[in-house]
Amino acid sequence: METTAAVTNMLNGMYYSYIKDNPKADYNFKKGIENAIKYDEKTDLSYIYQEYSKFLSKNKNFEAAYKNLSSFQQLNDEINLQDKAKKAKIAGINLEIDEYKREIDKMGIESKKREKLFHSESARKNKMTTIILSLFLISLILFYFFYQNTKLKQKNRIKDIQNKINQNLINATIDGQENERKKIALFLHDTISASLSSAGMHLNVFLSQHSSLPAEITKTKLILDETHDKVRDLSHDLIPTLLARFGLLYALDDLCEKYSNSTLHFEYQNTIPIKKRYTEKFETRLYFIISELLNNIIKHSDASKALVCLIENHNEMIIEITDNGKGFDINKFNFVEGFGLHQIKARINNLNGQFDVKSKINEGTSINISVPLNS
Repeated sequence: METTAAVTNMLNGMYYSYIKDNPKADYNFKKGIENAIKYDEKTDLSYIYQEYSKFLSKNKNFEAAYKNLSSFQQLNDEINLQDKAKKAKIAGINLEIDEYKREIDKMGIESKKREKLFHSESARKNKMTTIILSLFLISLILFYFFYQNTKLKQKNRIKDIQNKINQNLINATIDGQENERKKIALFLHDTISASLSSAGMHLNVFLSQHSSLPAEITKTKLILDETHDKVRDLSHDLIPTLLARFGLLYALDDLCEKYSNSTLHFEYQNTIPIKKRYTEKFETRLYFIISELLNNIIKHSDASKALVCLIENHNEMIIEITDNGKGFDINKFNFVEGFGLHQIKARINNLNGQFDVKSKINEGTSINISVPLNS
């Protein structure tokens, strides 16, 4: 655990830098440097110096950034020198092998000269030499595999760090989007909508007290009512009222009914008790994932029928969404591009879930999602 403390501090520093919490970021970078020095983790220390230099430069502390960058370069040079020393040591081992070979050749020449007199002794020496050389070669092979295994572990460690950084960025982005969505929805509902309602009420009182009014007053009332309706609809789109009050299962039923029309019908099948509730975060994230998938069907599939099916099985929620649309070639499809599926896959990964897409040209598309209920 001690050897990962410095890396953990560095990741925390990068995360706090990303969310612009500079004091916490600065503290974690310094703590990472302290732990790396304490446990003699030179490679980790070089990475921390480099990332801390970027953080300081971003915050215009160029003098401190330069010092950390210099420390990174100095430590990097030291690590490179150590690698060169290892290579030099291997080269020395090769020279020793060559020396052994020359000794063997010399022994062979001498043994031929004394073959008749010392045949038995020469054979014994040759056997001993062969055993020693074999043991030496085996040791060299083992050393080579050990060295390659160490390099592979280092590469895997760097890859794990990069994956953790990417996952932290995705998690921070998703959490930030959901928090901003809540803030905007609450602001629209509690402030803007309330102010518009209050203004409308005062205007209604004014209208009731005057029988003859200018046309501009009547138009103002209509505009105010229309604006209030738009703000209310926008607030409900950001955080649907049905989702907040009655839960995910009611909200999805309403969503399928709302999206159905004369050209495309969404059928909703649910084997879970309709009144069952989950955590707010779980319900909100699944609602917007399914909403985005239904929007994709509307925009891209040319389907006439679609099915949304929910099942609970062994502490998992399983969601299947199918359509009879035009489909696509899954082998040529890139999750990074189009349809928002890359973002959807990242959101499902954030819930520790599984995401599977099956589709064929002119045979529709089937999407299966399984998410643990304790996520």
